[in-house]
Amino acid sequence: MADVADKQIKRLRALIQEAETNLAAANELLVSLVGDDTTQVTVPSRDDTLGKVIEGVFDGQNMVGSDGKTYPVPANYASKSKLVQGDILKLTIADDGAFLYKQIGPIPRKQVVGVLKLENGHYFVQVGEKNYRVLLASVTYFKAKPGDQVSVNLPEDDSTAEWAALEAAL
Repeated sequence: MADVADKQIKRLRALIQEAETNLAAANELLVSLVGDDTTQVTVPSRDDTLGKVIEGVFDGQNMVGSDGKTYPVPANYASKSKLVQGDILKLTIADDGAFLYKQIGPIPRKQVVGVLKLENGHYFVQVGEKNYRVLLASVTYFKAKPGDQVSVNLPEDDSTAEWAALEAAL
């Protein structure tokens, strides 16, 4: 019974943090439209009560934090959110050790079509002459098979990209 109450409290804290973030974003938009910050609402930060907050860059399967450490991003979250290598993420490490990720800075991206390949247990999408790795969770979700034509998202400047985000199996 106590576990249910703990989970509800954690969920409420997360909902409050999300509401505060949305309120701050709405306030910024209002100030940018009206040009007057006299109506500004000060929102207290809940980051202290929810644990440590780290921002970082998605490298295709992990987040490289501003502290230089690598943090594992759940493959199902990366796949579902269609995260692209280079996207900016915020990680909140709750007091109980739970990791909560949020995409806060998507980079410019482009959508291209390629062919799904399986080599040495890893999935790739061949676009032109270049191969991009894709997450197994995405391949499984779309029920794609090697040889299928797929649509993927890449960073707009894909010259250094090694990973692609699977958009759809065609």
